[in-house]
Amino acid sequence: MARDNNGSPKIHQLDSNRWSVTYVLVVVGLCITFYILGAWQNTTPPTLDPTSNLATNAGCDCPCLRPGGSPSTNAVLDFNAHHESNLNVTPATIEKLQPCDLNFSEYTPCHDRTRGRRFERAMLVYRERHCPGDDELIRCLIPAPPKYKTPFKWPQSRDYAWYDNIPHKELSIEKAVQNWIQVDGDRFRFPGGGTMFPRGADAYIDDINALISLTDGSIRTAIDTGCGVASWGAYLLRRDIVTMSFAPRDTHEAQVQFALERGVPAMIGVMATQRLPYPARAFDMAHCSRCLIPWHAFDGLYLTEVDRVLRPGGFWILSGPPIHWKKYYQGWERTQEDLKSEQDSIEEVARRLCWKKYIEKEDLAIWQKPFNHMECIESRKMYETTPQICKNDNADAGWYKKMEACITPLPEVSSPDEVAGGVIEKWPERAFAVPPRISRGTIPGLDSRKFEEDNAMWKERVTHYKKIILPLPKGRYRNVMDMNANVGGFAAALVKYPVWVMNVVPASSNRDTLGVIYERGFIGTYQDWCEAFSTYPRTYDLIHADGVFSIYQDRCDITYILLEMDRILRPEGTVIIRDTVEVLTKVQAITDGMRWNNQIIDHESGPFNPEKILVAVKTYWTADPSTQQ
Repeated sequence: MARDNNGSPKIHQLDSNRWSVTYVLVVVGLCITFYILGAWQNTTPPTLDPTSNLATNAGCDCPCLRPGGSPSTNAVLDFNAHHESNLNVTPATIEKLQPCDLNFSEYTPCHDRTRGRRFERAMLVYRERHCPGDDELIRCLIPAPPKYKTPFKWPQSRDYAWYDNIPHKELSIEKAVQNWIQVDGDRFRFPGGGTMFPRGADAYIDDINALISLTDGSIRTAIDTGCGVASWGAYLLRRDIVTMSFAPRDTHEAQVQFALERGVPAMIGVMATQRLPYPARAFDMAHCSRCLIPWHAFDGLYLTEVDRVLRPGGFWILSGPPIHWKKYYQGWERTQEDLKSEQDSIEEVARRLCWKKYIEKEDLAIWQKPFNHMECIESRKMYETTPQICKNDNADAGWYKKMEACITPLPEVSSPDEVAGGVIEKWPERAFAVPPRISRGTIPGLDSRKFEEDNAMWKERVTHYKKIILPLPKGRYRNVMDMNANVGGFAAALVKYPVWVMNVVPASSNRDTLGVIYERGFIGTYQDWCEAFSTYPRTYDLIHADGVFSIYQDRCDITYILLEMDRILRPEGTVIIRDTVEVLTKVQAITDGMRWNNQIIDHESGPFNPEKILVAVKTYWTADPSTQQ
């Protein structure tokens, strides 16, 4: 440094240094100011341009998405500035998927009756899931019937459905005296009747409530085997009990389709040789009302499976044959000896399962599963009672797993009064209470802190969704599916809305969380998304897919996953897909050929997050009657 004669720095050099420092500070300050300003501007929620035609409405008087923004093609979201996509898509490479013929309108790929005939009839194997091989897959869009209408909103949909949406009168004729369903002009009416509840499902449920409490929150999840049109589950909803109803696709055409059209949870399913696709200790209550399942047959195999999915202390309710046989035996066209023998056999199976007869009154018989297996295990040591406790078994395994005639073991306890697996909070507190499977550390990588963080994250995400999809909290959607539900945070964040959520846990997931979802008071199922779901077409209003395509993109052709989503989505239904931008560009390239209007928008945290959200609306279109083959 230059110095004057006295060895001190020169005055003009000091001024220059001060100016340099000041300049740097000013520049840094401006940079910080503009960065904060830019970040603040980008916190404004993304909105959609009404001119983008994303919410095409044919017969719908409400836009499905918020107007006011611009579509992704207008370069508002400049992905190339932040991320690099290795997919180069041009209009010439987009595959325009064509409609299937009209006879595919009610196609259920894994429950196709023609394919089912290839399998044996013993134990109803032919009615189980049998999915098409690669050479049988169809690559077209399932059409809606020519006169399809937007379904009634809940709760009106519980009682009415449009005839043109499900043009089947068979049940209204076959079950006319049982009051299942009636044709009323251009619509169906559901009086709430059933084979064993001629006074209606509400009165029947009141009879059950007089025997076990259905209103104190201790019973939240139920399963209805052989559900018919699911009136039992429909009327339990007003008591805050959510029911997984299932029935096979059989001669009673479209039972499950009617249930879902009503806005009631249901799946196609049958008790045959495979386990039910639910975890152990899932349901607080199980029900059979003349469901025609041979509970005493095959060493009590089917009742043993109910035991697996029933929660400790849970109830099994049976009405219909053989209960109250002295009154009904003539109408059932069976001998008194035959019916008495069947009831005695059921009582014996229940006793061997360590169940206790809770009560039998008139048409209803109720058994209760023990709260733990301490006494049950001791009895088998002393008397060698069958069935034995299962050995080395994953009790939650419910995907293509054979039933076994052994008792699924409950978690060990230290005293006879302890509830195996932990005490479940009453509803509605249990929706947000830490589930016992988490608090006891049985789910790898999950603890109470992460559970609470997940709840907070999904509350924030659903708040973001409400800004994008205005009808979400207003009853526009009823049947919702979460294709990768994790611990059910999305369903929990929607709990105050007039919706129910089918929570799906991928069968190949490294972390099985479906048991946690049931402990929270929600319902769901296992599923491999390389296969079709066990439901009819057009049965869900909103489908949510968080990371699904990242999971499956290397396992199967994601085009078929998107075609399956299109199959089960109602016309004008909405899809929300969360994934990395690289994956979403691949997904969007396919959906551009699927009659979906779609847009990729920013993550709720802002544009710098590599995860994005694709929002799509399935446009309204119906089959051309001339395509019937």
